[in-house]
Amino acid sequence: MSPLLDVSDDVRAEIGDEEADRLLAGENAPGSYDCTSCRTPGNPEQERTSTVLFVGGETAVLAFAHASCIPSQVVSVSEEQLQGAVRSITGETAAPAAPAAIAAPGGGADPGQAVLGVTCGQILIDDELHPAIVVEPTGPVVRPGSTGPGDDFLPLLIEAGFLPVTSVSRAPARLPGWSVLVAMGQLHAVLQGDPAGGQPSAWWQAHQPLPLTDGWRASANQRHTVFVYAAPAGAIGQQPREDLLRDALEKAAAGGLLVSAAMPLTGT
Repeated sequence: MSPLLDVSDDVRAEIGDEEADRLLAGENAPGSYDCTSCRTPGNPEQERTSTVLFVGGETAVLAFAHASCIPSQVVSVSEEQLQGAVRSITGETAAPAAPAAIAAPGGGADPGQAVLGVTCGQILIDDELHPAIVVEPTGPVVRPGSTGPGDDFLPLLIEAGFLPVTSVSRAPARLPGWSVLVAMGQLHAVLQGDPAGGQPSAWWQAHQPLPLTDGWRASANQRHTVFVYAAPAGAIGQQPREDLLRDALEKAAAGGLLVSAAMPLTGT
């Protein structure tokens, strides 16, 4: 009996017709797997299964996911991210995520100009939980090419399409072209679309993939959308609980120091 595998045209183009046909015939298909999205077990002989190809600079890794979680696709990641995903597949524990460089929207920024703190949590809106990411620089962010004092973090994001938050109780508007990359159940990057139609680039990228809670992943897989909030340095701080994070977001919004956007998941 052939496995219930889905191999997209993009995946076939990357792995070749011969390998794709072997997969579909069951020669190289796994007997069972941990879904690369929800991390629960799957069986291609009993349920439709997507082939997901992670492609780095020098390495490619073929993974499997429930078709109900994500479709078959090719996910482009950095070589460092892919090695982190390989460690996840083989059961090695990833190191805690370190702060990562942030590039100003639109590109051209010095990647060392600011460092972001990233907090993941769920936020309650209309009695429903939504996955959220809160980003906050450790210091002021200046506009590329500027040498003067000040903090241009929020103006740069607003120019890129983020909208000021007046009430945390309302869902953010979707920002076209941007997305959140979650691979192997870990947060890897926030991607910014190329206005010229090229490949998305990493606006924020983790030095090490950031582990996510089961609740966060389940909510993201259900909604396929992540709410991204951003505030200037010192507006949010490190909050140990989601209720305290919510309070900090509301205070930042009340002070005109919070912007947001809703972004789809890329990858898993």
